[in-house]
Amino acid sequence: MKEYGSSVQKLVNYILTIQDREKRTKYAFLMIELMKQIHPGMKDNSQDYSKKLWDDLYIMSNFQLDVQGPYPPPSPESVGKAPKKVNYNQHHLKFKHYGRNVELLILRAIAEQKVEDKKILVAYIARLMKGFYVTWNKDTVDDQVIWQNIKEMSENLLGSIVDELSQEGLGHAKVANNARNAYNAPEYPNGPSNNRGGNNYRKNFRNNRNFNPRNHKK
Repeated sequence: MKEYGSSVQKLVNYILTIQDREKRTKYAFLMIELMKQIHPGMKDNSQDYSKKLWDDLYIMSNFQLDVQGPYPPPSPESVGKAPKKVNYNQHHLKFKHYGRNVELLILRAIAEQKVEDKKILVAYIARLMKGFYVTWNKDTVDDQVIWQNIKEMSENLLGSIVDELSQEGLGHAKVANNARNAYNAPEYPNGPSNNRGGNNYRKNFRNNRNFNPRNHKK
């Protein structure tokens, strides 16, 4: 291994020639201490670092080193093997710039039974989405684009509510007041009351992950 140099490799080769296992083990421990001194910046007392040094020693011996070490030798198949790819859950977002929380809010609006509360929540979602859109696109957006996105994200289950609210426009005072009321409501996320009493909204969604919006179609 290049980071230890040819001299260390020669010492490892010498340890392999020692016939007595106890003496060979003693020399292996001395070699580990030498390897620590070669890389003082990496010195760490953690178990992972110590195991790495022993793994390196076994690798430099071409897995031929037979000693009573603190860790078992790594398998030859594991050397050079690429780590497993971490799969990031994208939740198959239709509009990534709105984020997963907006989709959860839309599901919450679909599940809402009271029509007035449903309108309030949709108005809040629309204004929230417009803010996200402008943040990511650095440009103005027509209100109809936001309303259409809500229809698509809800599979048109909020279509009638959207059609009614869109007549007033996102800048209309009534819609703005509804959005403010939704923000301050204790059952909705990020509101002031939630900061005091905990986020019941998120807790409810964690307990209802199998929620199917189609079952709530009016």
